[in-house]
Amino acid sequence: MIWVFQTQHYSPQYSKMDYFYHFNIWVLTLSLIYHSGYGFYLPGGCPHKYSVGEALSVKVNSITSIDTQMPFSYYSLPFCQPLDGIKYSAENLGGLLMGDRIENSPYRFRMPVNESEIFLCRTEPLSAGNYNLLKKRIDEMYQVNLILDNLPAIRYTKKEAYPIRWTGYPVGIKVQESYYVFNHLKFTVLVSKDEEANVARVIGTGDAAESVKNSKMYDKYPSPIKCDPTTVAMPIKENESIVFTYDVTFEESDIKWPSRWDAYLKMEGSKVHWFSIVNSLMVITFLSGIVLVIFLRTVRRDLTSYEELDNEAKAQVNEELSGLKLVAGDVFRTPTNASLLCVMVGDGVQILGMAVVTIVFAALGFMSPLYRGTIITGMLIFYMILGVAAGYVAVRLWRTIGCGDHKGWVSVSWGAACFFPGIAFFILTILNFLMWGSHSTGAIPFSLFVNLILPWFCISVPLTLIGGYFGAKAPHIEYPVRASQIPREIPAQKYPSWLLVLGAGTLPFGTLFIELFFIMSSIWMGRVYYVFGFLLIVFILLVVVCAEVSLVLTYMHLGVEDWKWWWKSFFASGSVAIYIFLYSINYLVFDLKSLSGPISATVYLGYSLLMAVAIMFATGTVGFLSSFWFVNYLFSSVDWIELPKFGSFGEQK
Repeated sequence: MIWVFQTQHYSPQYSKMDYFYHFNIWVLTLSLIYHSGYGFYLPGGCPHKYSVGEALSVKVNSITSIDTQMPFSYYSLPFCQPLDGIKYSAENLGGLLMGDRIENSPYRFRMPVNESEIFLCRTEPLSAGNYNLLKKRIDEMYQVNLILDNLPAIRYTKKEAYPIRWTGYPVGIKVQESYYVFNHLKFTVLVSKDEEANVARVIGTGDAAESVKNSKMYDKYPSPIKCDPTTVAMPIKENESIVFTYDVTFEESDIKWPSRWDAYLKMEGSKVHWFSIVNSLMVITFLSGIVLVIFLRTVRRDLTSYEELDNEAKAQVNEELSGLKLVAGDVFRTPTNASLLCVMVGDGVQILGMAVVTIVFAALGFMSPLYRGTIITGMLIFYMILGVAAGYVAVRLWRTIGCGDHKGWVSVSWGAACFFPGIAFFILTILNFLMWGSHSTGAIPFSLFVNLILPWFCISVPLTLIGGYFGAKAPHIEYPVRASQIPREIPAQKYPSWLLVLGAGTLPFGTLFIELFFIMSSIWMGRVYYVFGFLLIVFILLVVVCAEVSLVLTYMHLGVEDWKWWWKSFFASGSVAIYIFLYSINYLVFDLKSLSGPISATVYLGYSLLMAVAIMFATGTVGFLSSFWFVNYLFSSVDWIELPKFGSFGEQK
């Protein structure tokens, strides 16, 4: 069965109201009557059989607004409350971090009984505080989010004959100088062996609070309710009550239970996703051509013997490799802040692994949107488990840089366990204080903070130390040549090398900026994102581009005798985070231009900064590891590029 809440579109009478005055609200939720003898499995959910006359209860989530990005409890506004009191539904960790607060509501149906003009409640006279709060929430475009059978409500409308959908429906609307609440919901429940969509019409019931003084919840409304979609009829006034009513109608439909998410997950704009992928492939093809030329010119020995070349060709090869030969004694010299580099690479491996596993599981359908917050919960679990990889990579890289020295591996392990989580904790704490001050449900309760810190300290940290222990026991990577005793002076460059490094991030950004728009819209505009197959392809292309960009930049620096490639290889691909953060600012200015207040903007920028830092760690790690492999591979052919033998550079400084 599918429950659809529907309204139709009518031409507006008041230009100031825009489409919100004659707005179309389709609240789409789906529920099931599944006949016996059949079974169906959906990752994250299973059918439930409802019997005739069984009660169905609508739940409510936090009210939200793209204008403030600050969620608040449904019952923070003077709405009707259930007879048996407000009860919270258990939510997973991810849902709580997203600001979800699921509560019961007084709306209820009986399967499949049609009911009309049901009186819900008459509120207490609006105090000055509640009256002003309602007006404020209406001005801030807050939406009511209903849930039936674990599916969110969706509002449909058409703009220039193109269907548009949002979650929830507006609390109310301002017409000229008056404020109106949408206090009558009309539910049309389409029922069949399988299910179809629901539609809810939100219209005012008029100023008739006095006629229902003696009515009880779920009684018949004492007078007919006229639903005129071209008018609003329930203005709110201080010291006056609000009457809430609803209708429910069951109709036949033929939508099957497995298809009940189609209205939510219907992928629009697939051509845009494919354009993003083709654009990324063009960037990869260009970079791959450059990489191929590098290998053909510098690893010539893999294709033909150096000794077989004639004198002219040999002289050409020697000239091409002169820069590489000159820096051979410095290319493996210990970089500055080596321990920090090892920690960042270890954390990058952990974040990268978390992203890969999460996207793959989501693409395979094991993280269904049926359960809110599943993806965030999965990300946290995968991140903690992959602490062992962070510790192993960080310590083994540390031992490689130190030529096998075990000293300091414990501090490197602790750094890998605490560095990025410390950054995240610092940012989240500041944002949490801001949301606490605003009484938003987006604020993380203290108990949840404890629930986050304890698993991290009891699971992630020990696993990181265990990984570090195995990294200390594993054999370190032997350099093909040793560092000379005296560092070689780097010649003056025509342009600052770091300028090229920071500019290199534009290429990885070019592979993902289109998909980034859809991700940002899903996070901040309340749209459902479920094209994880496309996201997986874009993610793979991003990794390839990051590796190629870093490899090309490393070769260019070595060719001009700049042997300080360690950090530059990390930031050559990691600099994509700068452009992602700048894109976030652009999205704030042009797409979230209605975002009101410094607190809302600070929360948005804080989360965007945290996302950019995580991406920098992940992409920087890809670039560094690819460059580290390339440099080792390049200088392992010592006799080919006519370098002095292994011991002639002296001991490492």
